[in-house]
Amino acid sequence: MSISKTENNNTKHKARQKAVAWAVHGFTTSGIVLGFLGLVAVFEGKQEVAFIFMALALFVDGIDGTLARLAKVSQVTPQVDGASLDNVVDMFNYSVLPALMIYWFEMVPEQFLIPAAAAILAVSCYTFADTSMKTSDYYFKGFAAFWNLLVLFFFLLETSQLTNLITIVICCILTFAPIKLVHPLRVKALRRITLPMAVLWSATAFWLIIDRIKPNEIGNSSNIIYWLWIASSIYFFTISIARTISRKS
Repeated sequence: MSISKTENNNTKHKARQKAVAWAVHGFTTSGIVLGFLGLVAVFEGKQEVAFIFMALALFVDGIDGTLARLAKVSQVTPQVDGASLDNVVDMFNYSVLPALMIYWFEMVPEQFLIPAAAAILAVSCYTFADTSMKTSDYYFKGFAAFWNLLVLFFFLLETSQLTNLITIVICCILTFAPIKLVHPLRVKALRRITLPMAVLWSATAFWLIIDRIKPNEIGNSSNIIYWLWIASSIYFFTISIARTISRKS
């Protein structure tokens, strides 16, 4: 009787583990749905709405890896390659959607719209095929297809078309360069500072996007929020540069 009860408890435990693992896979997959909604917003000319869906997709991508490790999805659902699923979603949200935004919203000079978008997609293929994209200390190697973040900077900083074009060219080159970019949730060094800064960056960026939809309706502190966002951006830029020039492997 006790053996049967133990087996029954084990069966229920395994069923719960599978349910949780599949829920995590579903959560990861929701990122591409959010990306598609962003795509629809682009075609409808709703720039701010497109960035909101992009931000939500970025949030999903930011925590789904942690959830996957907690749920041990690779062990519980070995038939599903979570890394491949994540790469498919990321290719869409980090590269395809931003490339379309640059083209559709004319973020670069007209004669470079197609070349710029095509270049982003081309170098991104290399990024997601690179098995060493993440280093042993959990930094990203190269520019790592952060095109969604780049177009967000273009949008919030209101940079010129020429500035955007030059920046895109530089980032395409940096895709193949031995630079390191911090992963806010996985890099152990300075994590106690980096995690709160990541929350600050995300919250202030989202606030600034919302403020573009309904200016002055969410308070009069947008100027402070803007500089907090700039400060947190500088923080991530600084620690990434510092790690890049460090002699450590």
